[in-house]
Amino acid sequence: MEKGGFSSFLLGLGVGIGIGMLFAPKAGADTRQLIKDKTGEGGDYLKQRGTDLRDSAGDLLNKSKEALGRQKDTIAEAMEAGKQAYRETVNNPPKPSAEATSH
Repeated sequence: MEKGGFSSFLLGLGVGIGIGMLFAPKAGADTRQLIKDKTGEGGDYLKQRGTDLRDSAGDLLNKSKEALGRQKDTIAEAMEAGKQAYRETVNNPPKPSAEATSH
């Protein structure tokens, strides 16, 4: 949830509670219980949303680690190929062509 969405949720919750108290056709005790229940529902919603966000962040972190691991493997393979090419060049230098030796 975006930052603006969260603040809108809290604003809506507060306005709803306020309007509910003004127009409540119930007794004071009943109204207080209703407010308590609705506040608990809001808290439960926030807890669930926090859990969802934490799980999403964990998934993104795992995907990032996997991608980083693949990149490290690719770089290591490229470095090894470069080293091998260097070794082959040093151990087997190219022979001069016939034209180069006749001049």
